[in-house]
Amino acid sequence: MTSPVALDPELETDAEPVKGEQKLEGRSPGQLMWQRFKRDRTGVICAVVVILYFVVSLAAPLLVKLSGTDPYTLYGQDPTYADKPILDQFGLPLGYFGGVSGDHWFGVEPQYGRDLFAMLVYGMRTSLFMALGVTVLLMVTGVIIGLIGGYFGGRTDYWIGRVTDFFLSFPQQLFFIAFMPVVTSFFVDPREETPTYFRALAMLIVLWLLGWMGMARLVRSTVLSLREREFVEAAKVSGASPARIVRKEILPNVVTPILVQFTYTLPSTILTIAFLSFAGVGFVEPTPDWGRLFAAAANYTEQDPAFLFFPGLALVIFVLAFNLLGDSVRDAFDPKSGR
Repeated sequence: MTSPVALDPELETDAEPVKGEQKLEGRSPGQLMWQRFKRDRTGVICAVVVILYFVVSLAAPLLVKLSGTDPYTLYGQDPTYADKPILDQFGLPLGYFGGVSGDHWFGVEPQYGRDLFAMLVYGMRTSLFMALGVTVLLMVTGVIIGLIGGYFGGRTDYWIGRVTDFFLSFPQQLFFIAFMPVVTSFFVDPREETPTYFRALAMLIVLWLLGWMGMARLVRSTVLSLREREFVEAAKVSGASPARIVRKEILPNVVTPILVQFTYTLPSTILTIAFLSFAGVGFVEPTPDWGRLFAAAANYTEQDPAFLFFPGLALVIFVLAFNLLGDSVRDAFDPKSGR
């Protein structure tokens, strides 16, 4: 008579009797990860918050239409709205908390009277999707370079390492400020206004050139440990090509650090884009952007401190939620985690 075998709770299977025997249905690593993640209330709440931000960004035109405003109209200076004054003689919002009212849900901008709610949701739309595009590009570039350097090693890894060190030597924040005008001046006459799409493209290029190194080093270090494992050696002995080994054997095993790094890189990229706009080398008037809202708020802090409240609160909640989500994803992928 055999003794019962104790199963790990994480590896429990659904038993179904078939002719006196037990049929065990195992769960994949992805299913186990999902089970662990669902038990983490903090992670689930943060995931809902992050998804909500992207939904709001996608629905920005609809939300602004519902509010009856837009981010470009100067409600404090347009004669069409003279019958509804929103600024006093000093250009400051009338009413409480920066001019919050039924017509302007988050108040208005001093001096100009632009609607802050419309500016914020459109600014979130600009920053989030710009950061998403940059982050995906950084991840793809870093993964490809890290896979090549880590798997092939030798001179290939040496020269890739030296190139990585070269790009890491740049002081990123200062280089962002100095290099952005240089990139735009190559293609746009300084006497002409730079188109918004070109500013977005220039920011994407600069952030891409100076941001892929961390992902590349992370993937390289993981691949260096994986390429000596038995399953990789078995694939080599069976005659599999390097491309197939990397695609089928190694890449699936680096998904975890890639996803975790993605959850940390995206909020960091959003802060960098906001910094560029705040410094005057990113998005400029009249394009709504999170960083430009902070730049405007810096000028209005003494007269109207409420102008900074909603943009600042929205940014803090998003960055905090995404960072906590990254922790939860890391714990869900880690089978040794207690969560």
